[in-house]
Amino acid sequence: MDSKDRKLDIVYAAAEMVPFAKVGGLADVAGSLTQVLARQGHRVSVFLPLYPGARKQANLRLEPVASVGVRLGDRVIEGKVHHARLAESGVEVYFLENDAFYDRPNPYVDPKTGQDWPDNAERFAFFSRAILETCAVRGWAPDVFHLNDYQVGLVAALLREEHAGNGLGQSATVYSIHNLGYQGIFPRNGTDPSEARELAERLSLNPDLMYPMAPLEFYGRLNFTKAALTYADLIVAVSPTYAREIQTEEFGFGLDGVLRARTNRVIGILNGIDADLWNPATDALLPHNYGPSDFPGKAENKARLLEAMHLPQDLGTPLIGIISRLVDQKGFDLLAEVAGELFRAGKLRMVILGSGMPKYEELFRKLAKQYPDRLAVEIGFNDPLAHLIEAGADFFLMPSKYEPCGLNQMYSMRYGTVPIVRATGGLADTVTAFDPTRGRGTGFVFEDYTPEALRAAIERALAAYGQQRSFKNLITRIMALDFSWERAAREYVRAYERAMRCRRGEEVEVGQG
Repeated sequence: MDSKDRKLDIVYAAAEMVPFAKVGGLADVAGSLTQVLARQGHRVSVFLPLYPGARKQANLRLEPVASVGVRLGDRVIEGKVHHARLAESGVEVYFLENDAFYDRPNPYVDPKTGQDWPDNAERFAFFSRAILETCAVRGWAPDVFHLNDYQVGLVAALLREEHAGNGLGQSATVYSIHNLGYQGIFPRNGTDPSEARELAERLSLNPDLMYPMAPLEFYGRLNFTKAALTYADLIVAVSPTYAREIQTEEFGFGLDGVLRARTNRVIGILNGIDADLWNPATDALLPHNYGPSDFPGKAENKARLLEAMHLPQDLGTPLIGIISRLVDQKGFDLLAEVAGELFRAGKLRMVILGSGMPKYEELFRKLAKQYPDRLAVEIGFNDPLAHLIEAGADFFLMPSKYEPCGLNQMYSMRYGTVPIVRATGGLADTVTAFDPTRGRGTGFVFEDYTPEALRAAIERALAAYGQQRSFKNLITRIMALDFSWERAAREYVRAYERAMRCRRGEEVEVGQG
């Protein structure tokens, strides 16, 4: 059978997935990529913790299929595995039930403290081991395990260290880095190596893997991501530029050396978007649907957005939208420096939807009170409002310090909302600088991480807005771009096949063999 016709058996492991649990972009990726792969004929099985959100899905029929007993140190922790089949796509989902670990309001963080759950190491070590135990008891050795972020990073290590002699040990592993800033480093506080080795023993990990420079050791602590980077057959960053950036000291968060040592196993695949869900022509959350040539329809959404955010009904003033976690990574320290000046100039309006660090939530609330006819802020997440911002804003601002991929700039272009971004990660791969004289480019881009560079990019955008003919041509062009998951899924299939060749020893790493 030709390799392109072969259908793969893929286990996709992640800590979140829409519609069952969502904290960040990983959930969107998990929900979309798996469905496209299944529609292409591959067998796709997703492993997720059973969070409260899954229990609330009215159309989800959970069938108990297995019980697992996972040894963590001197304890055996029990769990139940439930199966469901997603009717539209055929994706199989295996939910791991352990209420003590997963019946919580947030997958990662205690909302009362804003800090990670103190037992995250145990929660996700249990999840990783339970995935493999479920496969083992069912005699199931998939072609490839696709592992996503630190929460399942231990799977790659456990396969090689504990399952090398059985069928599971022949399965290939692909590890996706959605954000290297979150690595799963434990204990959370303190750097006493003896504490980290004790934790490794409590997780039933080989203590030999925790000595200095060993696969799980990271400056005296245990690092789940380092384990994955060391053992995975192939490492995938969520954009080509990010794949290069994480191998530098600036963006590597201490793991750049590990990545450079495996550079020929590091690739970048740009995420896609759900083109059915994010389609202004059919979006049920919009008051007015529209297409690339329907400029009145987009203007009607702008009017509704201004009304919803209690801003003046002035359609001629450029409106900038932001939907984001309000954290340092997203460049809000830059925006804080220039916001007052921008609002005093009176050339634009802005709407912000998001939540995050208290300092930014308080800053934007204060600015909204100071400039009530220029800035409107909603703290939290509101899905209908998010869609309305994408449709009603003229520009979408993402001044990120680093951005592994980013999805909102792609949503924005599909909705004819012109992105203003910093050239980093996936933003650099998806947005090119607009040249009004040649009619090229897809947005407004700045490179230096400075308030001055951000302000200059916004000024260029405002100037272009005043040239309505060329600006409308820009909108028409960006709405026709293809960021669908079908393209990305084909690249992932090639990545899976490459990982399988690596596992069979058909592709040797530099310095080996």
